[in-house]
Amino acid sequence: MNNLYVHSFETGLGNIHTAATDKGLAIVSLPGKSRKAFEARINRYFPGSRILVGGPVNKQAQEQITAYLEGKLKKFTLKLDVPGTPFQKKVLNQVSQIPYGKTATYGEIAVRVGHPGASRAVGNANARNCLPLVIPCHRVVAANSPGGYDGGLKMKLRLLKMEGSI
Repeated sequence: MNNLYVHSFETGLGNIHTAATDKGLAIVSLPGKSRKAFEARINRYFPGSRILVGGPVNKQAQEQITAYLEGKLKKFTLKLDVPGTPFQKKVLNQVSQIPYGKTATYGEIAVRVGHPGASRAVGNANARNCLPLVIPCHRVVAANSPGGYDGGLKMKLRLLKMEGSI
């Protein structure tokens, strides 16, 4: 049985829940998302895990996410345990390369992962990103609009504005 460490903390945007395995941070639940939705993600990606409270990775995540939201951190240095399919992981790896204050389109990411024309699949991979903020899917935009965001359009625009990309 694998261990999964869970943690919650308050930020200026609201409460954030995190979960980490022994390999690294695996889930970040954005403010406004319910505890029930967080637990559903845990059950989907880490069924049968032994749930423990705390953990050093979650403490580091709290420190870095808080610093990021306060404008003091531009690049996360956390160990990650990214759940998802090989394609989703490939997309999220590319998304993690988008620098602070910059954006890329769904189409650009599709080209970078070797699947030009797969913009919609890139969007779906982003929608399933279990590590928002840390893997900055808010930096991926549509060609003519901000696109969607699991945390809501208002949150996406707030993050992009904070980073100076809009």
